[in-house]
Amino acid sequence: MMTNCQTAVSFRPHKLLIFLLLVPCTWLQAQTAGNYGIVESKDVMIPMRDGVMLAADIYRPARDGKAVEEKFPVLLMRTPYNKERSGGSANAFVPHGYVVVLEDVRGRYKSEGHWMALATDPEDGFDTAKWIGAQQWCDGGIGTFGSSYAGATQHAMAIANAPYVKAMVPRNAMSDFGQYGVRHNGAFELRFFNWVFSLGNATGTLDALPAAKRAATDPAAAKALEEMGSDVRQYVRNLPLRAGTTPLKFAPDYEKWLIEAMSHGDYDDFWKNAGSSVVDHLAEYKDVPEYHTTGWYDSWGTSVANLNFVELRKSKKSLQRLIVGPWIHSSENLDYAGEAQFTEDAALDLTAFHLRWFDHFLKGIDNGVDREAPVRIYVMGGGDAHKTAEGRIFVGGHWREEQEWPLARTLYTTYYLHKGGLSPEKPLDDAPMTYQFDPNNPVPTIGGNVSSQGTLMFQGAADQRCRADFWLCTDTRPLGARNDVVVFQTTSLDADVEVTGRLVVKLWASSDALDTDFTAKLVDVYPPNVDYPNGVDLNIADSIVRARYRKGPGKAELMKPGEPYEFTIEMYPTSLVFKKSHRIRLDISSSNFPRFDVNPNTGEPLNDNRRTQVAHNTIYLDAKHPSQIILPVIPQK
Repeated sequence: MMTNCQTAVSFRPHKLLIFLLLVPCTWLQAQTAGNYGIVESKDVMIPMRDGVMLAADIYRPARDGKAVEEKFPVLLMRTPYNKERSGGSANAFVPHGYVVVLEDVRGRYKSEGHWMALATDPEDGFDTAKWIGAQQWCDGGIGTFGSSYAGATQHAMAIANAPYVKAMVPRNAMSDFGQYGVRHNGAFELRFFNWVFSLGNATGTLDALPAAKRAATDPAAAKALEEMGSDVRQYVRNLPLRAGTTPLKFAPDYEKWLIEAMSHGDYDDFWKNAGSSVVDHLAEYKDVPEYHTTGWYDSWGTSVANLNFVELRKSKKSLQRLIVGPWIHSSENLDYAGEAQFTEDAALDLTAFHLRWFDHFLKGIDNGVDREAPVRIYVMGGGDAHKTAEGRIFVGGHWREEQEWPLARTLYTTYYLHKGGLSPEKPLDDAPMTYQFDPNNPVPTIGGNVSSQGTLMFQGAADQRCRADFWLCTDTRPLGARNDVVVFQTTSLDADVEVTGRLVVKLWASSDALDTDFTAKLVDVYPPNVDYPNGVDLNIADSIVRARYRKGPGKAELMKPGEPYEFTIEMYPTSLVFKKSHRIRLDISSSNFPRFDVNPNTGEPLNDNRRTQVAHNTIYLDAKHPSQIILPVIPQK
């Protein structure tokens, strides 16, 4: 989710050799020609249209300790994570002939004003770009970079049609978060509860207390705010959140937004005008070259790949590119995700990645980046599943270039849910399956598309078995052994099956409650081997739908108890080869906590229940109600 972005990542020797063989000589010559030093100007205050001043650190190319009196393209990051913690990006870019500007967003650290969760970032980004363009050291071109929240501020600038912006690299960008990311098919992603309670990931860092003081109405309460984040487990176990009942009352900007977000399920202007809702502002979105970047286990994968890239490529003339690796959130420099180990080349050199894009679009260097395939994906799987020295399972994988997303050659293949089974055979007359969902005993989250959450959740791929270091696990049973997790899986595969693209479940279900949740999780079931005698149940993707939003995110409608409804649950996209002898598994349940908030099943207003009730939820498996998952199968060459 929202973490600080670090961009200075070094080449590994073998990766550098591969890189040298692939890129044109003109680009390499450009990289060795600059070799500038750096001069910095700290806490430069930039005026906004309403008189608020935002703080920026400016890093300029220098020789002999003095700023070079020339004009350079500018690389801008607007961040809520303390501009001073992002100073490493200056070391990556300034020596190559760029000015780097790092700015604290409104209400954060040394910037004035009140934090408003991206609400004013379109205007603030516009005003910042306008100010930069008027400076004597700017050559009239701005490139934007940054991950997560700092990706969202880039989209906000494009929505505002900010001047001078000529290229963007929004990594793992927080966007369209009323659909996926904050609210998720009506449910609430509790990583944002954690984000607010840690005052934007400040708790536990050296700048925690300054962040708390900046947010507090009473400086004496800063210590209470700082300590609040360490108790987040207790708070999420005792929802709903009501105004004035926690130390968050001393940070009213944060409390107001969080309560509104947790209470606001309908997809209306609250979400559509949230600052970085790309798909709701395509008409006014600036036509600018962008390299969209995310991971299969990233918390913004759906928004980046399925929404932003697809819609901007259709509606804009400028070059739109997409790269999706096997990464967790903002970790493109890693070659593993949770317990899954991939090949060494899975890691991305972020400095080189950014420089090629900006060198072409801001400096006009013909380095070939504009002639590369529009989509690059890492296809996970194919490894021998041995345990690595670090204790991870070797999943393996490889990179592949594509011309579009989703892939045009996809064979959308329906696998139907049968009693205990999953197959392309159409259902006949299997009886419904009913399970009991107790909100006070939710299914624990074990991995997935979550962001850095401290004590709340484990990120990325994980064997779906409880263990002592996973919160809420009280034993070592597989999750599939729980009575409230219904497992559907194929027989052992007789050939490799590649699944790449969007993952959609059509579930026919009912409940004796007015409202409940249904969750879906795709799992790769490994057979036993020497290192893993129990095999491995590796999570691939997951999602949820809140029943009152079964018709979409527009407006809530409670259920009629006992009446079957069709629920659409779209999981995060993926690219994975299910190897021969593996099984494809789909888990259906009604909770995945603390990834998502737990439905009390009472039908009361969101974030305002006083009761909980046990729900008896039923899955239908007959020809009239054909529950199914539609897999994007890629045919073998």
